[in-house]
Amino acid sequence: MKDKSLMNVLKALPGLLLMEETRGLVMTTVKQWGFKNTVFILLNTVRKTGLIGIITSLIKFRLDKLMPNLLMSMWEVFGDREAIIFGNKKFTYRDFKDRVTRLANGLKSLGLKPKDKFAELLYNGNEFFEAFFAGSLIGCPMPFLNWHIKGEELAEAINRGSPKVLIFHEELADNVTSIRDKIKTVEHFVVVGEHAPDDMILYEDLLSQSSDQMPETEFILALNPYTGGTTGTPKNVNYFDAYGYALSNIADAPRVPFADYLRFAIMQFGFLYWFGGNKIKDTITHNMRCLIPGPLYHAGVIVAWAPFLLMGGTGVPMREFDPEEFLRIVEKERINWVFVVPTILERILDLPDEVKAKYDLSSMRSLICAAAPASPELKKATNEFFIQQGCKGNVFKEYYGSAETSIVTILLPEDYEEKPKRYASVGKARCGELKIYDESTGRWCPVDKDGLVLGRTVSTVSLRYTGTPEKIEKAFKVIDGISWFDDGLLGHLDEDGFLYLTGREKEIIISGGVNVFPNEIEAAIVRNPKVFDVAVIRYPDTDLREVPAAIVQLKKGEQSNTDEIIEYCKKDGLHGIKIPKVVEFVDELPRHMDGKLLKRELEDKYWEGIQRRG
Repeated sequence: MKDKSLMNVLKALPGLLLMEETRGLVMTTVKQWGFKNTVFILLNTVRKTGLIGIITSLIKFRLDKLMPNLLMSMWEVFGDREAIIFGNKKFTYRDFKDRVTRLANGLKSLGLKPKDKFAELLYNGNEFFEAFFAGSLIGCPMPFLNWHIKGEELAEAINRGSPKVLIFHEELADNVTSIRDKIKTVEHFVVVGEHAPDDMILYEDLLSQSSDQMPETEFILALNPYTGGTTGTPKNVNYFDAYGYALSNIADAPRVPFADYLRFAIMQFGFLYWFGGNKIKDTITHNMRCLIPGPLYHAGVIVAWAPFLLMGGTGVPMREFDPEEFLRIVEKERINWVFVVPTILERILDLPDEVKAKYDLSSMRSLICAAAPASPELKKATNEFFIQQGCKGNVFKEYYGSAETSIVTILLPEDYEEKPKRYASVGKARCGELKIYDESTGRWCPVDKDGLVLGRTVSTVSLRYTGTPEKIEKAFKVIDGISWFDDGLLGHLDEDGFLYLTGREKEIIISGGVNVFPNEIEAAIVRNPKVFDVAVIRYPDTDLREVPAAIVQLKKGEQSNTDEIIEYCKKDGLHGIKIPKVVEFVDELPRHMDGKLLKRELEDKYWEGIQRRG
């Protein structure tokens, strides 16, 4: 285990204190808690832990006893503040604390021990958050299962996480019972709802029969998402080690010295500062109010509820996304922080003008977008719309990251306000380290030259895939003795360090030996005012081996044809092999819930019986 002693921390402390992210996180915390509440929270934490316990925790830098007391103190100080608003249900922090402690004790009564896992198969709602915090208190990671999958795929995902308990909504009971004999490790099934089979446990019964006292704790952050699985079988990612190591005595050590780990951890949590947490204050409740329209099982959505996790913010999850309901909630609940994928923005902007004009969106401060490419036009249109509806300035913010890397780069309004060309970027490395690598030369790429996008973050230096350790070696490139995570993306850095993504290595179309980047063609076609969405894929060709094909989804009520799309591409500056050889129109393109296009589904029908690359 890497040494977490006070001496090592003290050696690293001067450098850590000089980081802008360190100062920013302190400012953000005090801003969100309020100075008076900060004093009460800290005093209450000292009272619960004891002075000797505090000193011991700091000397050994083992915060596993300190962190639960800090959370409990925060929830007690914010007792009457809204913790979760879900439909017609509202839970204060006092309610939330009671339900979390009861569930934690209930899970322990089912035999869960520290580092055992329990999985959730839950729609968005309060139960997800209760389960997450309950697991954190007793040291049990919680695999985030995708409730869209079923059958063999669901059984494989559950088995990959190896949980001993499964919590699921009763509407998903058929999905679970149909594979019950294939689930290897689950010993207890807990059902959220009103009805459960005789050998299963109702969630509310488990809570009502359990103690509301603080359980014996062995803390670990229960974060345990899966990768998106758009390019292969979803892998179970150990955020509980990456994010929890400094806070836990049972998390596995990272593959770097502890001082380096701390630097990466501070950089990662710095997103709360970079995205404006030190500036956001609700006019009435004085806290961050977070709308959560995406599925909570998605790793990127953690950004949406991190203020609720750490800052005493208010979480407002949507059961399912609806564009007008999104606007209604922003106005009604004075939302000032939200995470979205580009598809959400496209559907909001596609609403009739008379619908969009009804809502006051002036509370919004941080509209954070990621998970799939957003065009410069979409970014600009989003800002224009929110300003039109009451915001005093640009609200669009963006990051590049993945389930493995967490957040790497961040794009802020001041970036593209200073240089509008940066609208086309995904920001610069603010939460990790980033370089571009040229595989053909074995050297780092100079400015503006495309290559592999390689990153290092707090999650990559701790990364393990549960049940698939062989995947780790393939995921990294060791350069000059340092391991860099290879996300399979291609891009370049400009003179100011801003990242421009140009494609995915597996999606490159090699036409007659020349690389063609689908992103470039998609960006041109989507600028056509008739086009709602587009996917450019590899299409078989007897001469050039493969050529680009454009699969186009038009806006409602619009009509077009192949010649018109191709002519538009030419007018936009595309030429030669960059012009799609095939154009087809579909009613709707297949997208993953995180907004990523499922291009493999589109390509398969064209390549049946033909050997293809990758």
